[in-house]
Amino acid sequence: MRERLFHSVALIAFVLFSLAANLSAATAAHSTVGNWTVGNQPARLVNGTPVLFRVTTPKPVRTLSGNWLGHGIAFSFGASHRSWFALAGASLETKPGAYPIQLHAETADGQAISFEKKIRVELQRYPRVLLKVPARYTAPSPEDQRQIEQDKETKAEVFRTLSPGREWKGSFVPPVNAGISDVFGVARVFNGSVQSTHQGLDFRVPSGTSVAAVNSGRVILARPLFFEGNCLVIDHGQGLLTLYLHLSKFSVKEGDDVIKGQPIGLSGGTGRATGPHLHLAVRWQGVYLNPQVLLKLKLP
Repeated sequence: MRERLFHSVALIAFVLFSLAANLSAATAAHSTVGNWTVGNQPARLVNGTPVLFRVTTPKPVRTLSGNWLGHGIAFSFGASHRSWFALAGASLETKPGAYPIQLHAETADGQAISFEKKIRVELQRYPRVLLKVPARYTAPSPEDQRQIEQDKETKAEVFRTLSPGREWKGSFVPPVNAGISDVFGVARVFNGSVQSTHQGLDFRVPSGTSVAAVNSGRVILARPLFFEGNCLVIDHGQGLLTLYLHLSKFSVKEGDDVIKGQPIGLSGGTGRATGPHLHLAVRWQGVYLNPQVLLKLKLP
């Protein structure tokens, strides 16, 4: 009888402990070792997700930098929270596992201190869909092929942009007030043969809908491309770019500085599109990340 009672109490304690652990990890994960505190939002990281890292150092420092998944991370100091923060991300191709984030700081008197913590990335499986588009987008003519090659060079140059300063401020906002018609990470088969991965988020809007900048930055591309249609790219600093595809009109030009919520164009159905909609993509240091997650992050 005593043994059964002991096991029952132990089981209840285990369940309560598990529930508490799950609740505490619902929004962010934190770990404190040797007076270093490293937190990540969201708490559960998967392939394709952006992440906000928050770090508290064991003593005041004047600089903090990091490296995770082969990418350099530039941290900013948030005076209101007395901690350092930075955006980063795991690509769609990232395999499940624990990857160390390496942190390097310098104190006011020039002392170098460092810390390392493993961050777990879990597997996210994405769906697969079949789509029909005009034949020229799956079997382009020689003339179209020349434009595609020119567009590749244009995009390669734009995507090399790595501005050192952080232009974004606070949480990112949706570019339109509309429902979502297609999500990030979906494997697409066009006309039964050409396969690609949907590397953005589609909003269900008719042509002519005003599109806003999701955060502050500088316009580094605003021109028509074969697949993307009228394409606009904003540089938010530190390797973070947002892309707005299939626009019917530009309201800003290359080189313009924009602020969060500012109108930048009108939605449309230009390029390889199954109909009018807005495609929003997020690119960080060469990898595409899930815009839906970025829009949910509570950022300083």
